[in-house]
Amino acid sequence: MSHAPWRVSSFDGLTTEWLYALLRLRAEVFVVEQACAFLDLDGRDTEPDTLHLMGFDQHGELVRYARLLGPREDSGASGEVAIGRVVCARAARGNGQGHGLIARAVEEMAERWPGRVIKLSAQAHLQGFYAAHGFVAQGETYLEDGIPHVDMRRPPSGGAPMS
Repeated sequence: MSHAPWRVSSFDGLTTEWLYALLRLRAEVFVVEQACAFLDLDGRDTEPDTLHLMGFDQHGELVRYARLLGPREDSGASGEVAIGRVVCARAARGNGQGHGLIARAVEEMAERWPGRVIKLSAQAHLQGFYAAHGFVAQGETYLEDGIPHVDMRRPPSGGAPMS
């Protein structure tokens, strides 16, 4: 695997090694660690405006990942973009790597889709983590795959704060 710390790729640009690594990391955390049986392969990974942000450690192992979703036709005039499948390997937690991942995701999205609101569905206990990156909770907490979540949105970089 590459030793470059960050890679951003469309689905077609993923090597088989990267694809295996990102699916394995998502399964290790979301399915095994969080004991949550859900359909991770939801069809969004292969969409033309989906990007895969991968963070590697010094040994070339994938330890951070986020899926960056471009605007969809069904998003209406808002043209929101979204961050999803945010995951850090257990060994990459507690030392700021998660914050680095979100900061990089926001930077990539602002560069590729400037002037857009970024949304995400945060696990409720991570609301403060995302708030540190400018995300604001919207609406009530709800259950997604048995885990409390809250929708959060971040105004475009340099934009007015969201109420």
